[in-house]
Amino acid sequence: MKNGKIIKVSGPLVMAKGMEEANIQDICRVGDLGLIGEIIEMRNDIASIQVYEETSGVGPGEPVVTTGEALSVELGPGVVSQMFDGIQRPLNTFKEATDSNYLVRGVHVDSLDRKKTWEFTATVEVRQKVIAGDIVGTVPETKVIEHRIMIPYGVEGTIKTIQSGTYTLEDTVYTLETEEGLKEFTMMQTWPVRKGRPVQKKLNPNVPMITGQRVIDTFFPITKGGSAAVPGPFGAGKTVVQHQIAKFSDVDLVVYVGCGERGNEMTDVLNEFPELVDPNTGESLMERTILIANTSNMPVAAREASIYTGITIAEYFRDMGYNVAVMADSTSRWAEALREMSGRLEEMPGDEGYPAYLGSRIAEYYERAGRTLSLGTVGREGSISAIGAVSPPGGDTSEPVTQNTLRVVKVYWALDSSLAQRRHFPSVNWLTSYSLYDDEVGIYMDEKMNSNWAERVQHAMDLLQEESELEEIVRLVGIESLSERDRLTMAIAESIREDYLQQNAFDDVDTYTSREKQYQMLQLILGFEDEAREAMRLGAYFQEIMDGTVDVRDRIARSKFIPEDKLADMKQIEIDMKETVRTILAEGGMTRNA
Repeated sequence: MKNGKIIKVSGPLVMAKGMEEANIQDICRVGDLGLIGEIIEMRNDIASIQVYEETSGVGPGEPVVTTGEALSVELGPGVVSQMFDGIQRPLNTFKEATDSNYLVRGVHVDSLDRKKTWEFTATVEVRQKVIAGDIVGTVPETKVIEHRIMIPYGVEGTIKTIQSGTYTLEDTVYTLETEEGLKEFTMMQTWPVRKGRPVQKKLNPNVPMITGQRVIDTFFPITKGGSAAVPGPFGAGKTVVQHQIAKFSDVDLVVYVGCGERGNEMTDVLNEFPELVDPNTGESLMERTILIANTSNMPVAAREASIYTGITIAEYFRDMGYNVAVMADSTSRWAEALREMSGRLEEMPGDEGYPAYLGSRIAEYYERAGRTLSLGTVGREGSISAIGAVSPPGGDTSEPVTQNTLRVVKVYWALDSSLAQRRHFPSVNWLTSYSLYDDEVGIYMDEKMNSNWAERVQHAMDLLQEESELEEIVRLVGIESLSERDRLTMAIAESIREDYLQQNAFDDVDTYTSREKQYQMLQLILGFEDEAREAMRLGAYFQEIMDGTVDVRDRIARSKFIPEDKLADMKQIEIDMKETVRTILAEGGMTRNA
């Protein structure tokens, strides 16, 4: 290790002289307190260090010691169900060590518990040849996550010793005979956060990730291994959308990164998730959740590291063969940390003061998402779905963070403040949002459900777009000027908006809708349209149909509150709907036709 001396302190940026043997991305201990920092720029022997703790009181002349190691995370049993800060310090352990509710500076705690024992079951035998990525054993980490111990990257050889048993993270679990000689390995490995973990092959992400949110799953789906952005102004429901996806998406693991948002939002997660039951496993949501908290009252510089910490942990579980969802809330706050550090480095600013490399940093992050085949003798399929909230000031999506994000993500869920003000949640605007996975998901759903899903979804979207055009006419000359056909279009589109797209996150039944229930609900609404248009063709009037179907339309609207185990009731609504329309025709439609 090499010592240097602080020559300047500017907020989270510290400049130190005498660092000629240090390298960019080296982790340093800064000042007498030993604050954690990372070198982000080198000019001759002067290093610019991004400090991840509060620097007040640190001054020139204090020592700086480089460790020669990059900012890394510890990966092993004990990661799941934990809450870490932006540089993977476990907050519960940190609180116990410092006996304080605040982040005491200069305190070092291990990311993973070294004393806790884990039950290791070997899955390979002595004298078996293994390569990087091969699984040598498993540990039951939680009730739903089996931790798979993998051979570290860059290592291959023959198993010399391995035995099932109870071990701590520091115990030698197996030894390998390699070209360099005999090597010992524990259940833990480390990985630098700014470097993506290698894979054997990237696969086409064509399997939908079911979130239970109808507007997303039906109209703007995301796939396992996909990337999505959720831009929206304050109060539009970005955090609620991400919470809903984290709670109910059919992934194996969720990494939730609270990056610069308010602390009460992370508190909601901590209070709710342990009590909520995962519909896919029947266990607590925390059994498959990892939290990275670097909220607005925590060090600004650590925001920049937090999303890399989150995505690196996600890559580790992806390599085990799991489907992982990473929630970043929000990348705007992360970009603000970039802007602050860039300004203190006196770099040439880009748009709105953000650094010129903002676009490439955002792209580097989202490109680490994807569906992959892992390293190993037998590659395992895994995926990372990256979902990032964006908080554009005033909801202006033309600002740099939103625009640079939209260049790389494939799904755009545009949150609309006017919908939020009307209490329409999720407030995803169906006219400006889009998903580039529509075709793949449509083909998959048609095959999986043996249905005409893609056709019905496209028809529903056509109705919503047609309604938008008709609203212009209605605003000018009134609804009476529309033809009977167009008035029915308006009525069906209203039903899609209010009865299907609107969803109550606080209702025990409506908060989550399965794929099968979504299809049946949409089929009910569009089935009513088919019956009504046929009745009009035979001579029935629009108002006559609407007056005669008040009760059945009310039942269609309330179908969202039918529990998942009583979906057969929706078939009865469909039968009653057809019978009601037949009755209307029998009472007058056919007579007028004659």
